[in-house]
Amino acid sequence: MKRDFTQRFSFLVNDVARLFGAQFDRLARERIGLSRAQCRVLGALAMRGEPMSQAELAQHLELSAMTVGGLCERLEAAGWVLRTTSPVDRRAKEVQLAEGAEKALDAALKISDSLQASALGALSPEERAQLVALLIKARQGLMESAPGTGEAQP
Repeated sequence: MKRDFTQRFSFLVNDVARLFGAQFDRLARERIGLSRAQCRVLGALAMRGEPMSQAELAQHLELSAMTVGGLCERLEAAGWVLRTTSPVDRRAKEVQLAEGAEKALDAALKISDSLQASALGALSPEERAQLVALLIKARQGLMESAPGTGEAQP
């Protein structure tokens, strides 16, 4: 028996995220030399506005500490982030945006905006606003049904 999942909420949300992520990754690599994962690190640091430990960053991004360590190492080598020893725990590294990282974030946001315009091009401005509002409600419903799971990720 063949099943069709293409109209199910979870399938659609995951498929849209997968397609958007793959296209963003390709364009970001081509245009600014950063992967989607590296852009997520920069975005998380920008949203925080202050240094955070690599462990906190890993938890926030729901990635392993080893993965985040590698991402931060490459970003540091390219001059996008600064890593320093934590003043509280000398074994821990704190990460913050380097000067100039805002330009990379602006470029990443332009890529994202362009993809969003393409993805939502068939929708009116009102429909776009309604879609975002409905997704926010769906996210809130999921967060309320599973307390303690943390905040939604960007």
